[in-house]
Amino acid sequence: MATNTNIPFEATHPGTLIKDELEVRDDITQKDLAMLLGVKPSFLNEIIKGKRPITADIAILLEKTLDIPADYWMKFQSQYEIDLAKIKEKNINKIKLIEIWNIITQYIPVKYFNKKGYLTEDIASNITIIQEIYSVQSIDGLVNKFSEKKFAFFKKSEKLQIDEKNMIAWTSLVEFEADKKETNTFHFENLPQLNRELQEIFFKNNNVLDLVDKKLSQYGIKFLLVDKLEKTPIDGYSFWSKNNPVIALTLRHNRIDNLAFTILHELGHIALHLKGNKDIRFIDLSKIEENELENEANLYAQESLIPSNYWNDLLENYLPLNDTVICNFANKYRIHPAIILGRACFEMNYYGVKTTIDKKLY
Repeated sequence: MATNTNIPFEATHPGTLIKDELEVRDDITQKDLAMLLGVKPSFLNEIIKGKRPITADIAILLEKTLDIPADYWMKFQSQYEIDLAKIKEKNINKIKLIEIWNIITQYIPVKYFNKKGYLTEDIASNITIIQEIYSVQSIDGLVNKFSEKKFAFFKKSEKLQIDEKNMIAWTSLVEFEADKKETNTFHFENLPQLNRELQEIFFKNNNVLDLVDKKLSQYGIKFLLVDKLEKTPIDGYSFWSKNNPVIALTLRHNRIDNLAFTILHELGHIALHLKGNKDIRFIDLSKIEENELENEANLYAQESLIPSNYWNDLLENYLPLNDTVICNFANKYRIHPAIILGRACFEMNYYGVKTTIDKKLY
């Protein structure tokens, strides 16, 4: 009897073969067979129903009565017992996997990972992919990850509702995807030129995300857009992945000025802070308590988007502001008017003025 390395759905008892043989033979009944075997009909019935095993003695008698070799019956019985053991082991392992998965689901946003297409109907595969995403080797590693202080360079604002489980899920997924992404060699000295070329992309505001991705990759920076989860008010995330810096965004606001400032803010972290320490990770929330490092990144973004001499020109020669004035200034320096408007709103309390300037990201 050929052995099968696969685990069967159910084990087949050799009594099934006896039943089949009796059904196709017209010359012998179950009662007749019991008599020939020298056993009670109830005893034979229990073998047929799989309640009793076929012993060597019974196998020899079956060989003589049904003309089926005794060693076939013994191999059939042996395979049945092996299959039973495999099925039992399989069920035990399945129960263990279910128990592990039930614990894991307390620490991950299952619906989010399902929506993103990372999970399947196979529990073992799901456990493996979650361990890969969270960069842990076991369920204990996943649990321990929640007890660690993941980010040392941001403070949670009391005004924000933050779901720690979702926050760790998002950042872990970003790190997982960044690790798989390949790009060019990065050089810090190229950042000023990169900033100028990004400014031109922002000014034209056409197919921006694709062009930004290609431009950052050209300069050796990995760029990721990953959908945010509930209660994860993240704008940007910058860190080091292998030999390249990473900028990840949620794109919570579909606005060119918000995108431009966030990218330059993260580039500020790369230029000013990640250069000397590749272990630092910066996660920037929509509302964040000010600190020295965040202020430095803000100033970097501000100066990169609208240099001080440009801004002084605006203050000296273009006030009072209106849409026409802003657009003229924008065309002069090839800066998108929404970026100028955004800074004016922030620094000059220009929020109450009606505007037709299109801030939408294209």
